[in-house]
Amino acid sequence: MLKIYSGKDIFDLLSNDGSNSTNSLKVEKTVKAILADVKKRGDSALKYFTQKFDRQKITSFKVSQREIEDAYNKVDQKFIGVFNRMAKRVADFHKREIQHGWVEKLGDGISYGMRFVPVESAGVYVPGGTATYPSSVIMNVVPAQLAGVKRIVLVSPPKIDPRILVGATELGVTEIYQVGGAQAIGALAFGTKSIKKVDKITGPGNI
Repeated sequence: MLKIYSGKDIFDLLSNDGSNSTNSLKVEKTVKAILADVKKRGDSALKYFTQKFDRQKITSFKVSQREIEDAYNKVDQKFIGVFNRMAKRVADFHKREIQHGWVEKLGDGISYGMRFVPVESAGVYVPGGTATYPSSVIMNVVPAQLAGVKRIVLVSPPKIDPRILVGATELGVTEIYQVGGAQAIGALAFGTKSIKKVDKITGPGNI
């Protein structure tokens, strides 16, 4: 049976989909508190929330070279080959999106035009926990690289899946931190002693 909804009916349905529920407001309040604490206490807050939510006691957030080498020992060559082929295809797609500036001279020393300037730094959030998405590394890092972003920072909940570490390293990312959740976004936004803030944050989201 086909049911027809009026504009008002649709508005009411969207308004009652849970986005304005008490639970949603509770989550928003919790996230705001986490962000405020990270802004205030920096690394101390990151360590607290990492132990609280991820059950991990972290002394150093930055992933070491040894950890990356260990990750390579756990990942087979077939994955690396597939990952790099996918990265190339994504790059080929995004290359077509690059916008180029232009300048037109009007005479008498006057000219006008348009410039496209990349941000200096970008933070990439890659999910962890129950699921692993190496594709998130490609979809967020590759466009930033093509745009000319000089500093790309990757964050992911501990312990980071070896495929995430290998994928990021294959793309040339050198700043990788094992921190997740709202606290990771706070670190990227405000900066801490361990993690310098970035100009833009990208990645898949949830509530």
